[in-house]
This record gives sequence, structure tokens and C-alpha cells, in this order.
Amino acid sequence: MTPASQIKPRPVRWMWQDRVPAGALTLLPGREGIGKSLALVWLTAQLTRGMLPGIHHGHPRPVIYAASEDSWAHTVVPRLMAAGADLHMVYRADVRTERITNDQRVSGVEPLTLPRDNTELTEEIKGTGVAMLALDPLMSVIGSAIDTHRDRELRTALDPLTQLADDTGAAVVGLSHFNKAASSDPLNLITGSRAFSAVARAVVAVARDPDADDGSCVMSQAKNNLGRLDLPHLRYVVREATVRTDEGETRVGRLVFLGESARGVDDVLGDTASGEDRTERDEAAEWLRAYLTDPAVGGEAPATEIYKAAGRDGIAQRTLQRARSRVGVRTTPPAPGRPSVWSIDPTKGDTQ
Repeated sequence: MTPASQIKPRPVRWMWQDRVPAGALTLLPGREGIGKSLALVWLTAQLTRGMLPGIHHGHPRPVIYAASEDSWAHTVVPRLMAAGADLHMVYRADVRTERITNDQRVSGVEPLTLPRDNTELTEEIKGTGVAMLALDPLMSVIGSAIDTHRDRELRTALDPLTQLADDTGAAVVGLSHFNKAASSDPLNLITGSRAFSAVARAVVAVARDPDADDGSCVMSQAKNNLGRLDLPHLRYVVREATVRTDEGETRVGRLVFLGESARGVDDVLGDTASGEDRTERDEAAEWLRAYLTDPAVGGEAPATEIYKAAGRDGIAQRTLQRARSRVGVRTTPPAPGRPSVWSIDPTKGDTQ
């Protein structure tokens, strides 16, 4: 038994300010072909150049990048170059093995496998000062004997991984895929056991916006156990970039952020949800518009008061959050002694 008085409290440290915590597991899920790997490459480039807002801003830090689905020579390195990463600070994770076969020592190289390689990986992260362990995708580094659809089995890999993050202070960011179910909740769409989203402290989801003329995608904070959930949605596009190699030019994708987005991932996913879900969201949007435009409210109100008022009328907090973009709500972050404030932004949403 350890009394709480003997446990030293620590503040949350953010690798990417308010979005990706250091020393914890973060998931980056989405459907295939919308730039998830490019988002991870972008994070890698920003970290190695000291440009990412957060605790490492102004201090370039190394990254260990484990990629199993793409060729390093043809895809990963050219993408890193296009994103402006410092290649000297990005490390590929390989596991060197030695076996005795027919009385002869045979050496080889195997891909990273967790939790088998956790001890050695922890030592490398500490010794190199790595800020992020990038797993592209997370599923590929989990031992093949583990059934990733069984909660208890999967936790035998995820729990040691979160312990690795806590012990080293490095952020562990793993890519994951959406399944083919129809839901407006990104957490319900993550392929595999529910343990993936349960163990992760943060989930940053991405989705392509079919209503966007420029083919852009949106990025939203779908889970944030250690910080704010009402963060601005971000919008990005994937543009072609030409990279020069010793053998000629090659073309790869490069992620470019366009700024904040009125629509979030749950809005995009909600467009394919059931009619009942859409009706609930529409009703919540109408309620929110009426509430904020009420002269007694004056156009803005603390989020906590809005949640309470909506709850009295039977509107769930999650539904209200999904309805914000339809109304064109602008949010201001909370500050010491002051909650987040919602107000109607006339330049966004359908304010009628």
C-alpha cells in the first residue's frame, strides 16, 4: 500500500500543446488514404526542427519512427525530406538478432515487436533523448501472438507501452484505422478492441470533408483525458512535393495546414450517420442558436452554463459539441478562474 502523500504530483507536459501529451499514448485514427502517415511525418519534422508548439519548442529533439507499411527509401525518407525534417534526428527502429543454427552464429534484423522489445527500446529512448516514438501503424508493432480484438490480450501490449511512455517522458503516437461501421463518434470506429481508445490518453482523429471543394481533411481532438476537449478543429490538404535524390526526382505527398475549421471529424462522420442522429444534432443546433441569440444571454455564455441548460432540456453534451459548427460557435479557451466561453461567430456555420 502506498499512501497518496508519498506520490509526487507532476504537471501535464504537452509535446504538441494541448493536443498530444508527453509521456503518454496518443492515437491518430482515420480512414485509409487521407494523410495519417503524412500527419505523423509532419509532427516528426516539426520536432526535429524545434518548431512544434509545446515543451520542445525551440529545442530540436530526435524521433524514433517505426514504419512497416511503407518503404523507407522510396516513401518514408522522401516524405521526411518534403516535410523539412532533420534526417540526422530521425531513427528507424530495427531489432538485431543472433541465433545459433547448426553450431553457427547467424545474425539478422527483425522489425520492432512490442512488448517483447520494450526494455531495449526504453534504453534507446532515454539514451538518445527521443521526444516521440512514432508507430506507423500501431497495430503492426504488436506481437503476432496477441489478439488485438480481445481487450484483455491487447492490454498486455498497451499497458507496458504506456509505462514506457511514462518512464521515458516521450510521447508515443500510433496510427490506427477506422472500421467500416457508420458512426459519428471516432472512438467507436477504431479498428480492434475498445482497449485501443480506452488506454490512450488522447485521440486526434482525421477525416476527409466531402463538402470541401479543395478536397481538404479535418483534424479534431476526439479524446483528451489530460486536457481540454473543446480545441479548435484544424483543416489540412495533401499537396504534391518534388524531392531530389541521387538517382533523380521523386514525388510524394506533403501535409499543409490551412487553419481552423468550422466542421470537425464528428460532423463529417455524422453526415453518414443515421437519420435519428442527424435529427438530434439539428435539434441541438437550433437550441444552441436560440440560446445564444436570446437577449438575456447576450450572444455569449460560459460553456459550463450552456451544458447545464442543455442538459435540463435533454440535450447531451456530446451532441451539443457536434452541433457547434452548424451554428457557427466560436470558443475561447479556459483560463485560471474563467471557463471556456462560447459565442456566435457570424463568419462561420449556418446562422440563418
